[in-house]
Amino acid sequence: MTGTGVKAAVEWLVSVAPDPGACRWMWERDPRGVALLPAGRRWDVLILPGELGHPTLDVLTRLIDRPGPVLAGFGDTRTGFFVEPGTVARWVGTGVRGAGRGTWIVVPHPGRPARGGVRWLVPPDGSGTLTDVALLELAMHEAAAGRAG
Repeated sequence: MTGTGVKAAVEWLVSVAPDPGACRWMWERDPRGVALLPAGRRWDVLILPGELGHPTLDVLTRLIDRPGPVLAGFGDTRTGFFVEPGTVARWVGTGVRGAGRGTWIVVPHPGRPARGGVRWLVPPDGSGTLTDVALLELAMHEAAAGRAG
């Protein structure tokens, strides 16, 4: 990602922070390079178990050029897909956790290598692109069927 893309991604992410300056400061000063951001404002995050999340991302990237931002957490045991706000409140599937309004997520800086337990698989590009929930659900089903077969 170019310097302009990183700047746009940073601005998009910190736009949800109660104090964007404090968020930038955390990314600069925290040795893990992470900040805590509220979900449910510009995005929700659907969190899949890693064994389903990675195959789902593989299927998704075959369906579209670029999904919305995707995080991998703590040894790739979880994969978080950034989706439209309000999705978590409507989600009915089992085995998928969500971060929506009233919850916070750990977010690494989009332009630096991960130093903590969370890293970007698909960093935000600053445009506000999110993963389409219908496509994500389709990709999840295809990935699960592939694992079962």
